[in-house]
Amino acid sequence: MTLTPELYDVIVKIIEDKVKEIKVTREEFDKLRLTVDKLSENILKLNSSILALSEAQRRTEERLNELAEAQRRTEERLDRLSETVNKLAEAQRRTEEQINRLSKAVRNLSVSVARLSDTVGFGLEDIARVVVPGWLYRHESIDIDSLDRKFFKIDAEEIEINLYGAGNKNGKRIVVIGECKSRIYRSDVEKFGSVVDRLREIISDEIYALMFGYWIHPSAEEEAKKRKITLIASYMR
Repeated sequence: MTLTPELYDVIVKIIEDKVKEIKVTREEFDKLRLTVDKLSENILKLNSSILALSEAQRRTEERLNELAEAQRRTEERLDRLSETVNKLAEAQRRTEEQINRLSKAVRNLSVSVARLSDTVGFGLEDIARVVVPGWLYRHESIDIDSLDRKFFKIDAEEIEINLYGAGNKNGKRIVVIGECKSRIYRSDVEKFGSVVDRLREIISDEIYALMFGYWIHPSAEEEAKKRKITLIASYMR
């Protein structure tokens, strides 16, 4: 078979058309591959995001578990604290009861001491009434018959004196004013000295002031010298 020019042209035309079709298909394939590549890349990015979210979710769950555990421990501590507070409240209640009982005991003791003080005071006055007159006669040449309890009224105020007696010294009238205290301190001398000063306003005779007790503090002796008050202990003769 002889290839005529006309047939040749036809064949060439067919081949050119096929080549064009193939080229078009190749370009579309390349575009498709590019799209697939981008899609793959997006899928990879999406997978990475999903993994990141999954990790974040895991950490969040761990954190929530930690918070739940911390909450549990906090509740346990609060329970223990509440129990401790209840125990402290109970201990406080018992302490207050003990304090109340102690306060009552102290009040009762104070009453007992006051009664005992009164008893001792009267006993001390009795001793003073026996001892002081002889001591005054031997040491101060004061002759006095007896010492008694006496009350004075100054400006509507009643003042009680444990020891009072009128006597004489070298032929001169003298009044003895005395206070009995089981233990004599500076403050006692100061207080008695103020009483003597007030009595000098209503007693015209010379006053001889003294304090009688079982025990005398050195500070009382210093104050007595300044106020011209004689201190006599029960053991002094």
